Amino acid sequence: VGEQVLLKCSFKSSSPITESLLVDWTYRPLTGGQMETIFHYQSVPHPPTAGKFKDRISWVGNVANGDASIAIQSPELSDNGTFICSVKNPPDV
Repeated sequence: VGEQVLLKCSFKSSSPITESLLVDWTYRPLTGGQMETIFHYQSVPHPPTAGKFKDRISWVGNVANGDASIAIQSPELSDNGTFICSVKNPPDV
């Protein structure tokens, strides 16, 4: 709690990295409920504009190096849950 947390995500692709590459981070609270997209990357980072992670997620990845990591500022116990990183690099998924 209080210190920035790094959520690491690495990937490999048999296809060249292009502007079509998509990264989606989704989150489900520990208490259950719906999965929600909390971060989107396509060519540039698209941080959340609403929701509990608004203004707290930053892109720290580098897709050229197979890195799709994000950082969460000021984490709270209520942020506990499942975080999933999904990378699509057409035609490779």
